[in-house]
Amino acid sequence: MIDPRILRDDPDRVRAAQAKRGLPADVVDRALSADTARRESISAFESLRAEQKQLGKQVSRAQGDEKAALLDRTRALAADVKTAEARQAEAEAAWVETLKEIPNLAADEAPAGGEDDYTVLEHIGTPVEFDFEPRDHLELGRLLGAIDVERGAKVSGSRFYFLTGVGAQLEFALVNLANETARDHGFTQVIAPSLVRPRAMDGTGFLGQAADDVYRIEGEDLYLVGTSEVPMAAYHSDEILDAGSLPLRYAAFSPCFRKEAGSHGKDTRGIIRVHWFDKVEMFVYTTIEDSFAEHQRLLSIEKAFLDKLELAYRVIDTAAGDLGLSAQRKFDCEAWIPTQGRYRELTSTSNCTDFQTRRLDTRARFPDGTRHVATLNGTLCAIPRTIVAILETHQLEDGSVRVPEALRPYLGGVDVLKPVDVG
Repeated sequence: MIDPRILRDDPDRVRAAQAKRGLPADVVDRALSADTARRESISAFESLRAEQKQLGKQVSRAQGDEKAALLDRTRALAADVKTAEARQAEAEAAWVETLKEIPNLAADEAPAGGEDDYTVLEHIGTPVEFDFEPRDHLELGRLLGAIDVERGAKVSGSRFYFLTGVGAQLEFALVNLANETARDHGFTQVIAPSLVRPRAMDGTGFLGQAADDVYRIEGEDLYLVGTSEVPMAAYHSDEILDAGSLPLRYAAFSPCFRKEAGSHGKDTRGIIRVHWFDKVEMFVYTTIEDSFAEHQRLLSIEKAFLDKLELAYRVIDTAAGDLGLSAQRKFDCEAWIPTQGRYRELTSTSNCTDFQTRRLDTRARFPDGTRHVATLNGTLCAIPRTIVAILETHQLEDGSVRVPEALRPYLGGVDVLKPVDVG
């Protein structure tokens, strides 16, 4: 959640941030009212508690009828204190819930507007041009014996798939290359759980505007994560870190699950938009002051990884209205997909400042006291879309696919994937 001091001291800044995202500003007034009610309830409770303590001292010194009267007053006051305490708890809960409705304040540099209002920061590489009719990734996957969506649908339903043969090998190669890249940049490797408790999901902001896209395990107090950002943000929840240990950099592998709510009719062909995929995600804890440079660092690592795959891509500065609840700013790297004639998101990186750590109570101890730290996340490799980009970009006329040089050591030195007879 946002720093309550910003709401109290500069509510117009919060209103402007809501407008930048295209969201109503009435939540600001509701939050301020809830804060006032909370403060009044605290004052009322503390006043009654002080009176109760004072009365207790008087009872110990009183005698006879005076003592009896004081005891009667003590019993009545105890009921009032209990009621005031309950009201304080209710007011506190109402305040927190209202505060949680307010997204992180978008960076001044983030473009205003919605999904289509991004700013293109740079283009890297030149989109490939073919002197033959290119095949899409699904046809290439069939020829190579790499992707089987028919049996995926038979076994699990729409938007599921099998990676087989060189398709499975490509996944392992990409994961190994991503892990090597992460290690080279000082990240600690993690295999993270894909099932989390509600607090982890809520603490990262995924039970807010993204709740419809989240799978919940019926009968269990557990959710399937859509990204390992969720377990990694909760990894140090309720902890006070040593400031000298920052930044803490993790690269987490996990399966990811998304309902893809609202995507009916979109990307129904192939493995662009699926319900399950594997991903290597970078996650960082650092100071707010250092988070902005760290954000650029994550972006540079993502770009270097895409360069290794010899892909043409662009970097966009995501508009405020297309940011997740927790993000202050987000950069996307979008690879050129030849058969679609457009760029599609492959990686993203977000600076969440102290929004998640306030919800999950992750702080660090500094010489001047403890305070909440910043969290950042960045996709290093989301497998299906990366495979799509590789197959379509590096295809040859006969349906073979040239293997990017950086991947060859993880594929036994193979430099070309060749069509196979598929039963």
